[in-house]
Amino acid sequence: MENNRIRGHLAALLTIGIWGTTFISTKILLKDFLPVEILFFRFILGYIALWCVFPHNPGLNSKKQELTFMAAGLCGICLYYLLENVSLNFTLASNVGVIISIAPFFTAILSHIFIKSDEKPEISFFAGFILAMIGIGFISFGGSSLTLNLKGDLLAMAAAFVWACYSILTRKISTFAMPTVYTTRRTFFYGILFMIPALFLFDFHPDLKRLANPLYAFNIIFLGLGASALCFVTWNYAVKILGAVKTSVYIYMVPVITVVTSILVLQEKITLFSIIGMIFTVAGLFLSEMKYHEKQG
Repeated sequence: MENNRIRGHLAALLTIGIWGTTFISTKILLKDFLPVEILFFRFILGYIALWCVFPHNPGLNSKKQELTFMAAGLCGICLYYLLENVSLNFTLASNVGVIISIAPFFTAILSHIFIKSDEKPEISFFAGFILAMIGIGFISFGGSSLTLNLKGDLLAMAAAFVWACYSILTRKISTFAMPTVYTTRRTFFYGILFMIPALFLFDFHPDLKRLANPLYAFNIIFLGLGASALCFVTWNYAVKILGAVKTSVYIYMVPVITVVTSILVLQEKITLFSIIGMIFTVAGLFLSEMKYHEKQG
């Protein structure tokens, strides 16, 4: 049991470690790709990879299971990324970074309402949430003032909420006793299916000639195989082992990973605000996990 929890934590850390670096690939691709094009290509590639790893179809026991997969694909693959990308057109990236990090709070609330288990957040969870949000605020704004844009900020908050919904749905899917690679692949299928109508709204161009550029090809492969196929499997595995609430707390670490990656890859200078923010964020993560771990053990 203890070994399973360790594997769950390692899977969550691996996932967040990769997701925290994806901004570099996305930034490079945005020179010649629309956000919706990056999104579509990465999940198509991710789906193909998952199908190659596990081409089998165990079958479903009920229509309710099918609807759960459909809802997970709609929330975690389609709506989350579309809302996040659209919000960036109306508000600052720093705003989006902070607001998206509210997802664990929404996950805890939804878990309390819909999941009949011991996944009930305690005072330590909410104290850790406040501490982490202060830290993420230091990292994201670096001493600058918060600029509110109601439309963009509400879209980012909606993205955080639908990710929380995805986490709860993933927890439900984990009870289906199916291989994680298969359940992730099936979720991808519905996510891509729901994404297709949005392609026409965002001026999608299926021009694959751009991928002749080795730099673009490498980054699409990284996003498709690493950040999508691998990371959604490891994230769903972590949710299966640790629960939706406990796993979602690792989202606090994304801004920290982003800062570290910026320093190592882009040679950006670290600021005092970033250091303070990382300390607060990591402390908030440990505080949110600590008592919950004791309750589980």
